[in-house]
Amino acid sequence: MPSFEITPIGTVRNDRTDVQHTDNWGAVRSTITVDERFGEMCLQGLEGFSHVEVLFVFDRFPEHDDHREPRPYRGRSDLPPVGVFAGRGPRRPNRIGVTCCAIESVHGRELTVVGLDAVSGTPVIDLKPTMAEFRPVDIKQPEWVGDVMSDYFRP
Repeated sequence: MPSFEITPIGTVRNDRTDVQHTDNWGAVRSTITVDERFGEMCLQGLEGFSHVEVLFVFDRFPEHDDHREPRPYRGRSDLPPVGVFAGRGPRRPNRIGVTCCAIESVHGRELTVVGLDAVSGTPVIDLKPTMAEFRPVDIKQPEWVGDVMSDYFRP
């Protein structure tokens, strides 16, 4: 398959630096500074939305060479093995993460959000306003997922 290059559009700044600290993201306040090449008005109109989808790169994790074998979710042997596309973790092809975050403020090239699960310094590759028409209505997931992820966005 052909490959392509993605250039980050900005960077995350917050008080989280430990990539191994994987829970309690709910109250994390992050400021995303968009690169100056997009100009001071690049976020104009985003203040009218309550949430934004942040696409970012898990740049602190090495890529795995082989994704063919299912692995226990979050590395926990008490959980069922899942294929690489049945999880949301950082050890995945292209290492792209996406999180829907509450918008706190928009000022020039700075967007402040709450609940972004990316450590300080993480490259951001895109921002998309969250629109109700794009959100699914009836989500289905295995019961164990709710149990395992119950602390993920807890403050």
